[in-house]
Amino acid sequence: MSAPAAEFGQGPLSRAAALIHTLLTVEAMLLATLGPGLVGLLFLGADPANLPLAAVCLVPVGPALSAAVYALHHRGRELSGLRPARAYVHGLRLNHRAALRFWLPLLAWLTVIAFSLTHFAATGLPGWWAALLALVGFGALLWGAHALVLTSLFAFRAVDTARLAGYFLLRSGRATLGAAAVLVVVGAATLWGTEALTALLTPPLLLSLLHTARPLIAETEEEFTV
Repeated sequence: MSAPAAEFGQGPLSRAAALIHTLLTVEAMLLATLGPGLVGLLFLGADPANLPLAAVCLVPVGPALSAAVYALHHRGRELSGLRPARAYVHGLRLNHRAALRFWLPLLAWLTVIAFSLTHFAATGLPGWWAALLALVGFGALLWGAHALVLTSLFAFRAVDTARLAGYFLLRSGRATLGAAAVLVVVGAATLWGTEALTALLTPPLLLSLLHTARPLIAETEEEFTV
């Protein structure tokens, strides 16, 4: 007896189409949320003196990325159940305050590091200080990647999110290496491509971040939630 045919919307092509639709919708929602800030960055240019203003333009990035992570985590696998735009809006409403609580301090710290590095020649410090600052900045971004996942998927206090993100930075090697790979791709796309290329790659990169963060998510559900 032959196996029953799969229902419409449950085959591999339908699942692939559902994934592409979700990624494109999340991309559109991200661009709509970040549009004013991105336009502001274009007008500012690459002058290091504009770093504080650039940081102001980047304030919405934290809540927007959190909403995107929420939408991708709760994405439908079948064509008949796709609501990515609704999930994005819900994630934005649900998590924007929590996202700002970790994003604003992180953004301020990264701005200080970037300003220090762009004016490093005036400090007279040895070159290894610049390498140390860059390493501290990269570590802060790794911590921020874990905090992003935790904030998007769980309702912890800000201090608990900060502690858990630091805990998983050392505890979950797979999640940390995955976050590092995502950051390297973002840096390469920005350095050798354009900011527009980075924006276009954001949804698949966030999906990759979620995939490598599975151990982090599973342990958080088992050990730190009721």
